[in-house]
Amino acid sequence: MYRFFAQPQVDYKGHSIYGYEVLLRQKSADTWHLPKSFNEVAINEQTKLVEELINTLETRVKNKIVAFNLNLEQFRNPITLGAIIKLKKRINPAGLMVELTEAPTLAEVKEFSLFLHQYQISLGIDDVGTGSNTFENIELLLPYVDEIKLAMQNLREEGHSDHIPAYLDFWSKQAQDYHLNIVLEGIENQADQSLAELYGINIHQGYFYGKPSLVERKSCSKN
Repeated sequence: MYRFFAQPQVDYKGHSIYGYEVLLRQKSADTWHLPKSFNEVAINEQTKLVEELINTLETRVKNKIVAFNLNLEQFRNPITLGAIIKLKKRINPAGLMVELTEAPTLAEVKEFSLFLHQYQISLGIDDVGTGSNTFENIELLLPYVDEIKLAMQNLREEGHSDHIPAYLDFWSKQAQDYHLNIVLEGIENQADQSLAELYGINIHQGYFYGKPSLVERKSCSKN
């Protein structure tokens, strides 16, 4: 069994919910966990599950952004673009942000970005500066995307917490230079919140604001 969990993204300055990242989870032995592979579920089925979750969040009437991840294999699947466009049409007026977890080629991003923007779908790059999404790998892609997401938790897991201020400084400058939205993930406490504010990063995500959660339909009226 598969479902999407939602984690809020908070507009710190506006004191409001900016949007939600939707995260695929699998249930086995009464426990929800990360799937062994995100490619286990066909992209058409994933977009249906995203739509179900959006309906429970009542995102249609709240006009929030929904961030949906694509890895490289999913990105290159020929049916993915159509499935995403169909999802956007069905969830209007909610916004849709496609986050790339791995960097495609420049030619691929140019074409993908062109089609998405025709349908008012935004494109972002996840976990910039970590893993394969180094500045060298994504620099040429930045003019064609709308958002970058920073992941402090990745640096912490690698034992590089002391690098976080320089990391935030560098990427906040890139966001300014390329006129990109920026989301900071991994905010766990008030000190992290203050650090984000120091570097002018206003869209926050992390356990300090809420863990990824399974939103049941019966509770949607409370959101």
